[in-house]
Amino acid sequence: MPADHSPTVRRRRLGAELRRLREQAGLTAEQVGEHLTCHASKVGRIENGRSGVRILDLRTMLDLYEVGDRRVREALTALAKEGKKRGWWQQYSDVLSTAAAEYVSLEAAASHIKDFQPILVPGLLQTEDYVQALMDGGRPDDTPDQISMRVRLRMERQSILSGEAPPLLWAVVGEAALRNQVGGPATMRHQIKALLEVSDKPNVTLQILPFAAGAHPGVDGAFTVLSMPEQGEQEVILVEAMTSSLYLETEQQVSRYKFAFNHIRAAAASPSQSRDLLRGALYDYRDLGD
Repeated sequence: MPADHSPTVRRRRLGAELRRLREQAGLTAEQVGEHLTCHASKVGRIENGRSGVRILDLRTMLDLYEVGDRRVREALTALAKEGKKRGWWQQYSDVLSTAAAEYVSLEAAASHIKDFQPILVPGLLQTEDYVQALMDGGRPDDTPDQISMRVRLRMERQSILSGEAPPLLWAVVGEAALRNQVGGPATMRHQIKALLEVSDKPNVTLQILPFAAGAHPGVDGAFTVLSMPEQGEQEVILVEAMTSSLYLETEQQVSRYKFAFNHIRAAAASPSQSRDLLRGALYDYRDLGD
């Protein structure tokens, strides 16, 4: 699904415009909630693009904001309807939490992705065998069918890198990801070969952060910076934990993580040096049994 047609992008555009109109009208989220007979948090979710809005509620909000222009009302109504459509990832709802579904939808709509992964290969660059081994080891409570569904989901996510208007991906991967034998030597050989191949793509920049880099701003763990094509490339930070995902969007939070990413990539090997490190790791796996 092209980014411009993503339900997530449409919801975020609509929400940003509704926030602008509310503030222009001099109203608080609490006051709007009273008119909609709902909590202010619901208004916040609509304005953040995290929740769709009913057409009846949208009309009430536009009346409250004194929006009389018919073309504006029709355009916002169209955005609300588009925002309710199901994304392709909804077919995996049995294994996709609400937070995970939100991430997949944002990822599918992003124009730029900066990903720091200190101990694992980034999800968008994982081979199917690598994903299978990760899921087998990391999801002991899942059934085989659920594992299979998770593998298919991750592989389908990767289609954005070769689709129409693919995002620009800048990935910094810790050397530990090359040495952590996910799935065994044969799987790692295949995975490293795949990294070498994808590093030649014009929309992918891949750097390896060697052990010798020592301390760096990413010692607290992995994070991803997603730049969205609406609202002047607004950026969202994702920080993942075992049972939850944290989304950060304030200017201060985004600036801090972008600053950290810039320092991490400066400490990492250059793209050409990184290919040398990949070839060295591949050579080391050559003599290991499968």
